[in-house]
Amino acid sequence: MHRMNKTPPRSLVLVAGLLFCFSTGTFAGDPEQGRKLAVQCQTCHGIDGLAKIPIAPNIAGESQIYLQSQLKAFRSGKREHEMMSVVAKNLTDRQIADLAAWYESIEVTVTLPD
Repeated sequence: MHRMNKTPPRSLVLVAGLLFCFSTGTFAGDPEQGRKLAVQCQTCHGIDGLAKIPIAPNIAGESQIYLQSQLKAFRSGKREHEMMSVVAKNLTDRQIADLAAWYESIEVTVTLPD
């Protein structure tokens, strides 16, 4: 009796991942362009992605896919926030991708207490 290999071939996993990215409208951005755009984010999130005010989340090192989906949700009105809805409203898909690429590119290290 043969057992079926339950692990999908790598090529199938790669194709599925690419289809997911394209189906959600997520695409790679340019971190350098994102850094320039991040000037508008620095008051709350910081140019480095570390929150400058208590109500803003740290976004440094977050996944590009996550950041893009959240910015698009603010832009569409699916997710609402007094400040973010206004900021995201005028962002293009390219600008969102660039911002997400910038914040994802920031490396974050954590030190646990003893």
